[in-house]
This record gives sequence, C-alpha cells and structure tokens, in this order.
Amino acid sequence: MKTPASAGQALPATVLAAALRALDQGVFIARRGGSAAGLEILFANDVFGTITGHAAARLVGRRHGFLHGETTDVEKIMRWQKTARPGQSFIGEGYLQRQNGTVIYAAWNYSVIPAPSGRSILVVANYRDITGKRRLQEALVHAQRLDAVGRLAGGVAHDFNNLLSVINGYSQILAADLGDRPQALKGIEVIQRAGQKAATLTRQLLAFGRREPLKARVIDLNEFLRNNSEILARLLGNAGRLELALAPVLGPVRANPAQFQQVLLNLILNARDALRQNGCVTIRTARRKIRSGLNRRATDAPPGHYTCVSVTDNGRGMDEATQQQLFEPFFTTKPEGEGTGLGLSLVYGVVQRSGGFITGKSEVGVGSTFEILIPETDEALSPLERVTPIETLPSTKGHEVVLLVEEDDVVRKMVAGILTADGYRVIAVKTAAAALRETRSLAKPVQLLISGLTGEGLKLARTLQAAEPELRMLCTAAREIAAAPSWLKASRRAYLPKPYVLSELLKAARQLLDA
Repeated sequence: MKTPASAGQALPATVLAAALRALDQGVFIARRGGSAAGLEILFANDVFGTITGHAAARLVGRRHGFLHGETTDVEKIMRWQKTARPGQSFIGEGYLQRQNGTVIYAAWNYSVIPAPSGRSILVVANYRDITGKRRLQEALVHAQRLDAVGRLAGGVAHDFNNLLSVINGYSQILAADLGDRPQALKGIEVIQRAGQKAATLTRQLLAFGRREPLKARVIDLNEFLRNNSEILARLLGNAGRLELALAPVLGPVRANPAQFQQVLLNLILNARDALRQNGCVTIRTARRKIRSGLNRRATDAPPGHYTCVSVTDNGRGMDEATQQQLFEPFFTTKPEGEGTGLGLSLVYGVVQRSGGFITGKSEVGVGSTFEILIPETDEALSPLERVTPIETLPSTKGHEVVLLVEEDDVVRKMVAGILTADGYRVIAVKTAAAALRETRSLAKPVQLLISGLTGEGLKLARTLQAAEPELRMLCTAAREIAAAPSWLKASRRAYLPKPYVLSELLKAARQLLDA
C-alpha cells in the first residue's frame, strides 16, 4: 500500500488544518505584507484563540498588531517579514493583550513559507504563554536584588552598631556622673532613648540583611492587633480612621512581635500617605485553608492552614506599573528626600523569613489591599513580654580576669574602662592573635572572654579553655549564636547583641561568672 508521500501526493488541506489545531501551542498563518497595524490573519488554531481570549474564527481577517501590548514588537515583526526568506525565522517575546483586558507574557517564533500557488509568501507564527516562567524569573531577580541590598544594609548596620554602642554606653556613664543634677539627666535620657530607637532600626536592617535571626514567638495575631491598635491609630492621625475586623478565632502563628509590628507600621504609613478625605484603613484577620490543585503558581503559598492579615485602604490606589515594583528595594513614589524605598522591601523580607507570603493589589481611585499569610502552628502561645525602662549602671563589683577582644577602638576603650572601674582586671586587645600573645605570660588564667563569635574567636576560646576549664564566654556579635560549640556549656556562655548598653554588659558578665 502506497502512502501519500511515497506517491508524491500532498496531504489534504483538511489534514494539515487538523494537525495545526491539535498542536499545544498557538499558531496563526498570515499573508506577507500587511500594514503598520500588522499582518492579516488567514488562519488561527484554537490554542491561539485560548491564549488571546478571542474565538479563533473571529481572528481571521484581522490585523495581528492589536494583540501586542508594545507597538515596538509589531514594528520589529513587520520590518523582518519584508525581507525574510523561506527558512528564516524571527524569535521574540513580550506582552499580549487578551480580550478581557488582562495581559500575558508570550514567546513567539515567526517563519516564512511559500504559498501553495508559489506566487506569494505566507508567515507562520507560533506563540507560547510563558507568563508563569516570566513570574519565576522576576521572582528570582527580585530575590537576588533583595539579597544584594540586604548584604549592603547588614554591613551598614554592623558599623552603626559599634557607633551606637559608644553613644549608649557613654550616655550611661554620663548619667552616673550627673546623678545629682536632675536637669542634666533629662538631656541624657533623651540621648539614651534616641540610642534605643536607633538600635531598633539597626536590628531591622540586620534582619533585612539576614544577619540577625528573627526571634520568633508563638502569638495570637488577634490579641497582637488589639494591643497595637492604639499606636497604629495614632500613626494614622487625622488622615483617617482605623477599623479592626477580627475573626472570632485564629490559630496561633510563629512570628517575631517587634518585626511584625514594624510590618504593620510600614503598611499603615503607606496607607496614610494614600488616603484622601474621609479616609479609612481596615485591618482584617481570617483563617485560610489552601488546598492543593492545578494551575497554581510556584510563588503561591503551598497547601496548608494559614492566618490571613489584610490591610485595606480607600486611598488613591496604584496603577499597574507601580504594582509591578511594590516590593523592589529603593522604589518609592514619594518626592525625592521623603522616602527611602525600603519600607515594603523590609515588609517583604520579614514576612518571607517568618515562613509567610505577602501580596498587594490596588485599583486607581479605589484603594489598595496588602494580604499576609502566616502558617498556623500547633505550639502553645508564648507569654507576653514586658517592656523594661532604661536602666542605670548597676553595682556589680568584680575581681576576675577578663579578656576583651573588640576591633572597634572606641568601643574597646569604653568597655575596658567600665569593667576596670568595676574592679575587673581587664586585658583589652583588637584581634584574637593579639589576645594569644597577651595571655601567654599571665599568672592567672582568663576567666571571662568577651568577643564576637568569629572563627578566630572560637579558636581563641578553645585555647583559653585548655588553661581554664571553667572559662566563660560573652559573645557580643551583631547576630545571635546560630550553632554554639558543644564544648562550651550553655551555663558558661551568653549572648549580648550589639548595640548594647553598659548596664546589660555588667549584668551579663556578673551572671556568667557567678553561675
């Protein structure tokens, strides 16, 4: 039996049309030539109709340019097809406008083929919807950009921590010296409180830079929102009113209270700037169950039980271009000098590191909504923390040998001075190598090491412990001990993050030595 090919016969047009319709990619055939409005479509398969949202039959006879979101894409295609020869192709990608007004991102491949008559040339276009792939690429680029900015922020915060340790430490020394002058003490207290606020900001930068772990606690977000509603309402001021619409019951979640408060503050500040007359910001909570299913994006929250917190305002809203850059670091719509562009990036980073997900949607003239999903946990709620007032220098007289390793000259001088004044015998050096040289000839072994937990710091601690098995270590790094060495007992180590105040340092040192 002979096949059509072996007999030199062409396949029937109906068979070719059926084959085109069976493809899983969008295809249209157009006549070469056309106008600035694009190529005239002669045939379109059903998949192309599905991609564009138009019935395939209704596309026949129309110019394809109306489908493209960017006129430059059409111009490039039209220039190419004028000189292209059979076998040549044109590859590109860009945005397509669907019939319902939505936009997708597509990849295309144009080729030219001779018409059956041989007197004209046809253009065959192949389209694929790669919106999901594009989103993943954008998410990767966004994550890389956040990581780069995070590293920068973490480095800056590290330097700030040393400066703040000096400011906070010497303000406490001044407060102790000026104890009999109440008026002067008021000024010192202002400096101390400003230093505390600055320390909170650097902790946020370190968290954003992933250099400081979030100390997560198990909390009830309804209770958390009630406790913070007053400060959030004050933040809105006269710009609008705050309304809470809380679910009757929520599952507990793991989150860092201070960081989550900062998330809410940033979202409220954004809403306040967008509000108009009779503005309103509503914070809602709900329990959300996400089921597994098809057509879910890789960036969506995985199936599970979540607590949902949404912040909605009835402000000016944002256009599509602004929404595309919401969480980009340094992106801001505020005038120069009025915004850092880090607010929503910090929000994004904190939510992500809490195991959560955040999305934003907006409509010009209607308002905006930011929705946060945090996974529920089966753990018991943590006890509420109480804020402690600024402390004065305690009386914790000591006599032990203390080795202080601190790279910052001003911080080292300040800490050594206060420890010496408290009775300790202090050896203050800049590096671990210098510490080893200074301690070789000591008649009495080092009993307390104050240092950052670097690789050199650990080697130094191990060497010192060989001479003094009861060695204590106070780590003053900018981040908490992630994996404390097993050879250093938990009762003999403590962590005091920079920037610290001297009262905390003296207390921690005394508690370690008395343990």
